[in-house]
Amino acid sequence: MASKGDEISSGIIPASLANSSTTNVNKSEVKTAGVPLSDLVLQLEDFPPTVPDSVTAYYLNKSGFDSSDPRVIRLVSLAAQKFVSDIANDALQHCKMKASGQSSKKQGKDKKITLSMEDLSPALAEYGVNVKKPYYFV
Repeated sequence: MASKGDEISSGIIPASLANSSTTNVNKSEVKTAGVPLSDLVLQLEDFPPTVPDSVTAYYLNKSGFDSSDPRVIRLVSLAAQKFVSDIANDALQHCKMKASGQSSKKQGKDKKITLSMEDLSPALAEYGVNVKKPYYFV
């Protein structure tokens, strides 16, 4: 798995959002790593997620969640982006482990990595998503 620094440097998550973890729960204000939660919400407004807000709002409404606050929708978009990037990163790690165990026929920088179901299935299984091939592919 990649560390937080790898995700930040690749542009998946802005550094200001990646360093926010709840450290002190107070009745009057929730603080995250010394920064008030209100600052985190303000930073969400400036960060455009990969999943558009309209797509997130559509699927939230389809599942029965209705919110008029665009910050909530943006937060869900960011969480979905993080989820997908974690799965893709885990699949990449599975692919690299599989490639290191086999004899490498291709040497050098021309080796390309392709996302396959063989690598994606174990990564999804770690997050509780079961993937099965349709019966006509068996």
